[in-house]
Amino acid sequence: MEFLNNYLIYLIPLLGIVGIIVMAVKAAWVSKQPSGDANMTELAGYIAQGAMAFLRAEWKVLSYFVVIAVILLAWSGTTVATSSPVIAVSFVIGAFLSAFAGYIGMRIATKANVRTTEAARTSLAKALKVSFTGGTVMGLGVAGLAILGLGSLFIVFYKMYVGSEVNGADMEKALEVLAGFSLGAESIALFARVGGGIYTKAADVGADLVGKVEAGIPEDDVRNPATIADNVGDNVGDVAGMGADLFGSYVATMLATMVLGREIVSIDAFGGIAPVLLPMVIAGLGLVFSIVGASFVKIKNETDSVQNALNIGNWASIILTAIATFFVVNWMLPDGNLHLTRDLIPGTDTLKEGVKEFDKTGVFLAIIVGLIVGTLMSIITEYYTAMGKRPVLSIIRQSSTGHATNIIGGLSVGMESTVLPILVLAAGIYGSYHFAGLYGVAIAAAGMMATTAMQLAIDAFGPIADNAGGIAEMSRLPEEVRHRTDNLDAVGNTTAATGKGFAIASAALTSLALFAAFVGVAGIEHIDIYKADVLAGLFVGGMIPFIFSALAISAVGRAAMAMVEEVRRQFREIPGIMEYKAKPEYEKCVAISTKASIREMVAPGLIALITPIVIGFAFGPEVLGGLLAGVTVSGVLMGIFQSNAGGAWDNAKKSFEKGAEINGEIYYKKSEPHKASVTGDTVGDPFKDTSGPSMNILIKLMSIVSLVIAPHLHQEVNTSERIQKQIKEQSLEKTTIKQHGHRL
Repeated sequence: MEFLNNYLIYLIPLLGIVGIIVMAVKAAWVSKQPSGDANMTELAGYIAQGAMAFLRAEWKVLSYFVVIAVILLAWSGTTVATSSPVIAVSFVIGAFLSAFAGYIGMRIATKANVRTTEAARTSLAKALKVSFTGGTVMGLGVAGLAILGLGSLFIVFYKMYVGSEVNGADMEKALEVLAGFSLGAESIALFARVGGGIYTKAADVGADLVGKVEAGIPEDDVRNPATIADNVGDNVGDVAGMGADLFGSYVATMLATMVLGREIVSIDAFGGIAPVLLPMVIAGLGLVFSIVGASFVKIKNETDSVQNALNIGNWASIILTAIATFFVVNWMLPDGNLHLTRDLIPGTDTLKEGVKEFDKTGVFLAIIVGLIVGTLMSIITEYYTAMGKRPVLSIIRQSSTGHATNIIGGLSVGMESTVLPILVLAAGIYGSYHFAGLYGVAIAAAGMMATTAMQLAIDAFGPIADNAGGIAEMSRLPEEVRHRTDNLDAVGNTTAATGKGFAIASAALTSLALFAAFVGVAGIEHIDIYKADVLAGLFVGGMIPFIFSALAISAVGRAAMAMVEEVRRQFREIPGIMEYKAKPEYEKCVAISTKASIREMVAPGLIALITPIVIGFAFGPEVLGGLLAGVTVSGVLMGIFQSNAGGAWDNAKKSFEKGAEINGEIYYKKSEPHKASVTGDTVGDPFKDTSGPSMNILIKLMSIVSLVIAPHLHQEVNTSERIQKQIKEQSLEKTTIKQHGHRL
């Protein structure tokens, strides 16, 4: 035990390496699986080439951004004592690992898709094994790289900057430099999510409007020129985009908890840094138990439930993590009461009014609250988006009276779906704060994110299954193969929606933890919304998710129009496409999506990066705090509304593929209600895959940027206070002179 106490800090990156090793083994297994006949391999090759073409184009643009950001961060690190130019190095490493995590997921997904199709020729069980193993590679890659990167950099910065005082300015400097890692990760995540979302939905909407609605051919028909771009989009949006998103959440959650943990005076066996190390240890354990949980995901028969298999693996990882956390918290944290240093009245050992101390039992209970919140958010999201449940059935019924009522039904479901998640989040915030104060809120987010590897494995399984179904359709394989891939795809739609619910919940708690960290670093005592400037900041923050969504959705609309025109042109000008005698020009559609997504992702990204800097330096940290509060509340609501509305519309449309009952009559594809559902799904596509998921990264990135500039704002506050003090002293001196003069 003494050995562990002395070397725990080095064990954290080793847990990340374990995850990466298991990832490599699983990736090798997927690569060895048969990839089908020459036609299947050719189609999969088109998808892989398109995905990599997008990544190369995106990385080229992002490299310019990274260079500019590095120069600015290196310069800013020289202007305050609690930062360093090394923050620029930290930023580059975070950006690189975030992009690399997306690349790993993209590579394995474009290999696993066709191998899942081939496995579906044999059995549903084999197809599930291949597709879920591909998803597991993504999950383990993201979590492993995050823990390895953050753990290793913390060791380096701890050795570089921290002396004997672990609660003072030295540790603050180490964590401020480490914040650059999170900033790099979140910056790449935003562009990957927005760019990938625009790409996938431009292709999807174009393929649907011309292929299904106008030409009357199936969604993944090989004759549709946009179908390859559509399948590429599933990878760049739901694999690379989601991977970078959760990589950023994972890192930001740990960082925020570490920043708050620095403020806890802890007499422990780890040199006083147990509260700082705890979130990284929990993440490492969650990674290990995600590996264990993944081994439970299997079925034996064609009739077995794929959803139940995924749920068993998920529950196993959550329960094992919760049990292990109990022992880890009791081992690491000291006995007795704990509190943040900001909770003391300055210059005394007395707690401020309304603040109470907490103990390690409270910390453990806060972690359990986080796990419960994450689980409930997934369950609620599944209810509002899954086939056969009341919300989706209500949209199906309203499709019988036309396109307009379908849209009305989907919008109402999306708005209604915000109620329970917000109540759960509010209860989670209140409960975690009750048990362990602000540190409890942050550690609750860390508990929720502990099983990120498993959550992401389940989420990445979805687009792999979707691609597998597309390849089966394009290759015109036997009906039973498509039936198996459709089974996986239907579950994948639900897991994609629940994954987005989990991501939104994690973003909300993470942003709150980052907000608390920002307040401490910026030296703000409180944020008073009665002040006009703070209230103005609150309203501006509430507006930002709306303009961000408008830019993302309008970008999809413009790119989709170009896609529609291109598909129509090919149908019109290339004879023999509909008779399978001529091959469509897939590369033209891929190029349209790639160019549009790269061009259109810049403006939303700049809003998230520049707004906190402008507001912070122009109006001060308190107004910036109001801005963050507004963007967090508005962004969470917009994210839940858009993701759930889009997911419900999507599964309402898919219900008609198996046959949907409306007033005792069964309706199938190409019926009038089905056409109305296609319209709803087309409207919902940019909701659920572009603007909705981007809300997570928007609120996290703005909080991270604020945390990075907080020391500079703190310096501004100190300067302002010093000037005001000098003015008061001069005024007092003049008054005294006048009084003496009168006496004379």
